Amino acid sequence: MRDRFRDLEGPMAIRKKDVVLMATVSSFENLSHPTRSELRQFAELFMPLFQASSEEARRQAVAALSQCENMPAAVALFIGNQPIEVAAPFLTASKAISDDTLITIARTHGAAHVKAIVSRDSLSPKVIDALVALRQAEPRPSSAAPAEQPAMPLSPMPAAPEVDQQEAERIANEQALRERIRSLAGHLGRNDEDRLGLRSLSDIQEALLVRFARSREATHFATALADALSASRWLAERIMLDLSGQQLATTLTSLGMGFLDSVFVLEKLYPHLAEVQHNVSRAFLVLDALDPEECHARVEAWRRADNYTYNPQSPAAAQPAPAAQPQAAPAYRFIRQAPVRDLKSVNRAR
Repeated sequence: MRDRFRDLEGPMAIRKKDVVLMATVSSFENLSHPTRSELRQFAELFMPLFQASSEEARRQAVAALSQCENMPAAVALFIGNQPIEVAAPFLTASKAISDDTLITIARTHGAAHVKAIVSRDSLSPKVIDALVALRQAEPRPSSAAPAEQPAMPLSPMPAAPEVDQQEAERIANEQALRERIRSLAGHLGRNDEDRLGLRSLSDIQEALLVRFARSREATHFATALADALSASRWLAERIMLDLSGQQLATTLTSLGMGFLDSVFVLEKLYPHLAEVQHNVSRAFLVLDALDPEECHARVEAWRRADNYTYNPQSPAAAQPAPAAQPQAAPAYRFIRQAPVRDLKSVNRAR
């Protein structure tokens, strides 16, 4: 009997600490305007109780505190540094956590904590700039695939002098047929998920684009899109000002955004694309009709033109125009002649 009570002593002690933790949190919730002394006392009591409590009690305590409008800064940072399974509701919903604390948590934790912060109903420009800068500080993948040694084409054996013209033509036809079969096999075996050497969205960039599209913050969306393209903000705005949504759909496909996320972004920024046709939205049909390789080529052409226009130190811009063609129009002229419009027209299209 004594051994049995000894075995129960541990769980009973944990349950008792859980009750004390929840009672402390409940008492703090009832303080509409806690004084500085009360905030300090709560911080001193909460952290030891939290660490001694069970996982379930911790989650309940964090969920309750995420609704409080006042919170000691030390407690907010302490909760934000917890594993994402515990800290997620606090990072997503708490109004008591300061911008500096959010930035600190984003810089010291992984993508899961950043995604929770991006999911907040409102983000200050200071936090947005910090998240974008944090993404830029990450090591970028190589912009081009590693150079590979070009495969040597198979060539027919040199024909002997006695081989007549008909035999030479037959060998050439066989070689052409082999090359055709090889190219078809490479096309059929292509993996659209393989984005080696292609410009791709990071998890943070994709989360920011979806978050700004959900709240229809066109200005912040343009900033995040320009960062994803490593291009000027002017190019991002020019893409968004195509009210048909075709240019943005091309850009999102080239950057590798998930299909359903791309549909969501187009429907939010261009409400007319949310109309249902044949049981799917118009945004779905626009994206489904795009070819990824054509999208890559088109977006890279836009980026080259943008780099030529906004980076005077680029090799293309530094190279003088050929004297033999003084009147030739540059390839990016169609972009420079486009009228500049306000991004608010995107929202007025709703």
